[in-house]
Amino acid sequence: MKKITVYSKEVCPYCVKAKNLLKRKGVSFDEIIVNTDEIKQNMIKKSNGRMTVPQIFIGEYHVGGCDDLHTLEAEGKLDKLLNE
Repeated sequence: MKKITVYSKEVCPYCVKAKNLLKRKGVSFDEIIVNTDEIKQNMIKKSNGRMTVPQIFIGEYHVGGCDDLHTLEAEGKLDKLLNE
């Protein structure tokens, strides 16, 4: 299984929603709390300018945010991406 990384903040309902979906899928993920300017700048650079959280990566693939993750799930594409 690919490494999953979630950039998030501690108090963020969208972050919680995205992480809960990943947990329901039974996958583990690394969570990076965006609490310093350095981490935020790294996230923005890695996500091609996105400044909001969560920002989710599956392997090198940038999923995007919470809505993007749930769209993949609704379209039946998330399992394939997780298991490639």
